[in-house]
Amino acid sequence: MAQTLGQIKLLLDSFGLRPKKRFGQNFLHDGNKMQAILQAGELTAGELVLEVGAGTGALTGRLLDAGAKVVAVEVDKDLWPILDQQFAEQSNLTVIQGDVLQGKHHLNPQVIEQLGDKPFKLIANLPYNVASPLLINLVTQFPAMSHAIVMVQKEVADRLAAKPGSKTYGPMGIIVGATCDVQEVCTLSPSCFWPQPGVHSSVILVKRKPMPITEDMGPFVELVHLLFGKRRKQLGAILGRDQELPQGITYEMRPEVLSVEQLAALARMWS
Repeated sequence: MAQTLGQIKLLLDSFGLRPKKRFGQNFLHDGNKMQAILQAGELTAGELVLEVGAGTGALTGRLLDAGAKVVAVEVDKDLWPILDQQFAEQSNLTVIQGDVLQGKHHLNPQVIEQLGDKPFKLIANLPYNVASPLLINLVTQFPAMSHAIVMVQKEVADRLAAKPGSKTYGPMGIIVGATCDVQEVCTLSPSCFWPQPGVHSSVILVKRKPMPITEDMGPFVELVHLLFGKRRKQLGAILGRDQELPQGITYEMRPEVLSVEQLAALARMWS
């Protein structure tokens, strides 16, 4: 059920549609890269997959061919008839017509209902403004998500993999890194998409750790956002100097140099 670039264009043309910039629509058409995504997801028949940004169904079809049960989310109402046409007979597909997020900090209730408490994997081609809130929401509030295989702009990938002391080190990479291991699967040149974006992209595998660095994510997330809202200030100026700090941390240090483990220790002491 793979779709070539020509087929994607033909589908859109038949419905009088063009890609929309406001939804960040760049349709992946490189079959080899799609196969790499499936392999990274280690999919087995019967597994539940949350696909965000189903588009014309190019990747959706491959997921179904692999035997997955797919909950596909698509925000663009003009693409819904295409998905209906392509997959009318598919019993293993549920299409949710709307945004995957409700506000910035919550998943769409329809998505939550479909996922239930069952183990699932995320596969998504994420626009820049959706990547951070969606990943943070899923890794902190949905422990049933074992893997996420996401296509993101290279800048977002760099933030996910950033190390302490680097300019790109910040809340998204820290919060995801507290619960998951992150690795780059492959890079995607603009020619893998239509229309071609102005930047390179990466496929990132986010795989949940057997044991998270911290069990209590609420205080940890709160502290990370507090500290990195003032990342260039010293800890003493942000937190005050009236409590003892964990070993190896001083009031003169800045948030951007602290490892995920140090931030977790600090959160345990301050919660």
